[in-house]
Amino acid sequence: MKVYVPRDYSACAMGADEVARAIEREAARRGLSLDLVRNGSRGLYWLEPLVEVERNGERIGYGPVTEEEVEGLFAAGFLEGKEHPARLGDPEEIPYLRRQKRVVFRRMGRTDPLSLDAYRQQGGLAGLTRALTLSPQQIVEEVTKSGLRGRGGAGFPTGIKWKTTLQAEADRKYVVCNADEGDSGTFSDRMVIEGDPFLLIEGMIIAGLAVGATEGYVYLRSEYPLARRVFEEALEKARAAGMLGNDILGSGKSFALNLYIGAGAYVCGEETALLESLEGKRGMVRPRPPLPAIRGLWQKPTVVNNVITLASVPVILADGAEAYAQLGVGRSKGTLPVQLSGNLKRPGLVEVPFGITLEELLFEYGGGTASGRPLKTIQIGGPLGPFLPPSLFSVTLDYEELTKVRGIVGHGGIVAFDDTVNLGRMARYAMEYCAGESCGKCTPCRIGSTRGMELLDQILSGKKGPGAAELLVDLCDVMVNASLCGLGGMTPFPVLSGLRFFPEDFGYSKEEVEPLLQKV
Repeated sequence: MKVYVPRDYSACAMGADEVARAIEREAARRGLSLDLVRNGSRGLYWLEPLVEVERNGERIGYGPVTEEEVEGLFAAGFLEGKEHPARLGDPEEIPYLRRQKRVVFRRMGRTDPLSLDAYRQQGGLAGLTRALTLSPQQIVEEVTKSGLRGRGGAGFPTGIKWKTTLQAEADRKYVVCNADEGDSGTFSDRMVIEGDPFLLIEGMIIAGLAVGATEGYVYLRSEYPLARRVFEEALEKARAAGMLGNDILGSGKSFALNLYIGAGAYVCGEETALLESLEGKRGMVRPRPPLPAIRGLWQKPTVVNNVITLASVPVILADGAEAYAQLGVGRSKGTLPVQLSGNLKRPGLVEVPFGITLEELLFEYGGGTASGRPLKTIQIGGPLGPFLPPSLFSVTLDYEELTKVRGIVGHGGIVAFDDTVNLGRMARYAMEYCAGESCGKCTPCRIGSTRGMELLDQILSGKKGPGAAELLVDLCDVMVNASLCGLGGMTPFPVLSGLRFFPEDFGYSKEEVEPLLQKV
């Protein structure tokens, strides 16, 4: 008999470790033998810790379970799947999970993340096995046909990036995984590394085979200590099993993979600042061109993709590009792991094909606000993403459709706020955040964020002068169009969207701000 208790960081924050220890103690006290498996989280965080019992190949879930409830669960017969107030039935049939289309997260929560045997049994390594039979050009073509776009925020076609690096002439090439997941409200990268680390390793090996790179790096943020421990152990097991090294699965092909821990700078989520950091320098943005795909790490052609992008590749190779491209809408192909957080009843991870509306995500999955108050706005795309009002919740999750309403997909994070939020204060926070995280390389970001913070202080305190709003919009215009990277270029998004949709939070009327906003 197996009992599953998640080892995911969020589940542990909700008491999963204590529940696991209580189950072991109670089983020992009753003289019962069970196999306790620490699995990854399924991403239904309002149900964590979610305990699952497997009997005869079927699972019964119980959640959320507290340490104090464990003795009662044993007394109620949960090991036989019997009734209890926390009993959820088959976890796969919980509507939140059943309605999803899990492609990248298909194994998440089902297995021990550090069992390579379980990974293989659940379809792992099928993509790599096929990739080893293909030429680099064929792998790149497969990824191109799938329509996969970078999931880190820019949405650049992955196949084009890989083709650029493949065609670049060099004695060495690299693959770098951007795992510096710093956006507030995002956690899908962490979930993959903690809950299915071999998937990322497999994706990076395939990327290396595709572009001719024999070495790769995972740049992981220091704020993820559990992810670090899990990935280090996964790397050792992958090396021991012949996934990595000079003879990948007996193919004669080679790929070495290393883990690098960042130092906590948000700007290192920008690919060129990340490369600087990886080279041992201060994390500062590089002017482009040249693109990293041509001159990246140590001036060599380098593919830089984020975790979800690379984790999508094994599935594409295993199932075929056409199967992946059939999901989604328009030029937004495949699925996106959407991370719901903030003031929602059911926060968690929802993997769905592009094309779903924001309203469906917020209410059918998220359940509306946890406070019960009206939902005033959402911020999509990280701490520098724009705020969108309820009148735009009918917009579909789609790179192009969101762009039409000045929104962004970003890393797929959506943070919800009820009507107690003040967008003026949130806009001020965006400027403060940028001022603290700016690498200082360019003036619009370094100086503009501080001046913007000061200006917003004047506006919000009621001490604004007659031209304050126009000055703020002009400052945002300069930052958007003259900053060297997305940090300075996107910091105005919360400010401008706040002014556009909620001018009263800044002490203005729509009639006052609308003419000013026409030029940005």
